[in-house]
Amino acid sequence: MNSNLNYQEITQWLEKKGKELFGTHFKIYKEDETIIEKLIAYMLKDEKRAIELNIFLEKGILLSGPIGCGKTSLMTLIKHITEKEKYHVKSCRDVSFEFIQDGYEVIHRYSKGKLYQPKYNTICFDDLGTESNLKYFGNECNVMAEIILSRYDLFVSKKLKTHITTNLSASEIEQHYGNRVRSRMRELFNLIAYDNTSKDKRR
Repeated sequence: MNSNLNYQEITQWLEKKGKELFGTHFKIYKEDETIIEKLIAYMLKDEKRAIELNIFLEKGILLSGPIGCGKTSLMTLIKHITEKEKYHVKSCRDVSFEFIQDGYEVIHRYSKGKLYQPKYNTICFDDLGTESNLKYFGNECNVMAEIILSRYDLFVSKKLKTHITTNLSASEIEQHYGNRVRSRMRELFNLIAYDNTSKDKRR
């Protein structure tokens, strides 16, 4: 799309695109406009507006909020704004199922690309916290914790970005993934959060 539009016009365009992708029921709610504005500023690399909104363009996005508030739809939608910030959305549950089948190669797959063929990709890991600790040949592994730690190293060395959606709070993230992961996530992500009272838009 043409990015030389004002934010209100881009929001209207997003709602129209959302109806194409998700059905005519899709709607951008007024109470979500601040979140939309932050994501537009991020995607368009609008440095002035990003500074005003306390968004760091070199970091990824951690979009958090209650179940059903629209996190996945929004992260799927906003990548259509521009070609500058390409990424694909991957369910954390699907990553855990792949680990059951393929083992530790999955950690390389979502950090350094296929084993021995490094290819660094921006990924949005969807619904962090819905996966479980899994065993591979008797060894338990917190798959997403290992992937986040690996991608943190690539963020430091290669400026690789990662995006995440989750309904976990900061304390729940620490409980699930440990203080080491939570500490690195502060450096990896801009936290953009829905209000805890946000309604379930699936109803």
